[in-house]
Amino acid sequence: MNLHLATIGIMAANVLISIKGFNDVYFFDRYKFTISAIKAGQRDRMLTSGFLHVDISHLFMNMFTLYFFASVVIRWFGWEKFLIIYFISLLAGSLLALFFHKNEPYYSAVGASGAVTGILYAAILLQPDMQLGIMFIPIPIPAYILGLAYMLYSIYGMKKRLGNIGHTAHFGGAIGGYVTTLLFKPDLIVSDTLMVVLLAIPIVILFVLEKLGKL
Repeated sequence: MNLHLATIGIMAANVLISIKGFNDVYFFDRYKFTISAIKAGQRDRMLTSGFLHVDISHLFMNMFTLYFFASVVIRWFGWEKFLIIYFISLLAGSLLALFFHKNEPYYSAVGASGAVTGILYAAILLQPDMQLGIMFIPIPIPAYILGLAYMLYSIYGMKKRLGNIGHTAHFGGAIGGYVTTLLFKPDLIVSDTLMVVLLAIPIVILFVLEKLGKL
């Protein structure tokens, strides 16, 4: 698989900034996503936190996922729109986290997961017939099934506060990738209506649950 320079650039920025954060606690604390600091005016954290990671395994998993799906989006849209989707998804993840955790001043998060999930969701929307292999499962699974399962798991994770994982940012990133992809290619609504509707279901469920006070 040939990596585009745009993908290499995003990966390099994540690696270099994350390594700086691993070795500099002050740097890490200054640029991570923290509700109280953002509400105090440090809005740059909504972007910078997306380039910091907790550890090497966290960084590797995000870059590994990006490696597989960035090329799909670039092949359909070109590198410029790939970057737009990446950064909109990153910011959408931060905005949703801010919305859901606005009354938790000590809530903090880091990672490219929101941006990467946006790219993943965009790739699935563009090419839902992709077959993805999962460890320990001997047969490939259609991409859209994995996408739906992942989003529903994220809702469950948000509700149960599972692990030290930014489920909200994942979800926000997916919404960013979904909406931006449809803005760039609105004919998908007509040519692949079923898939557009299917991938919207978890998003609708999330906001219904929020309105009902179930999250």
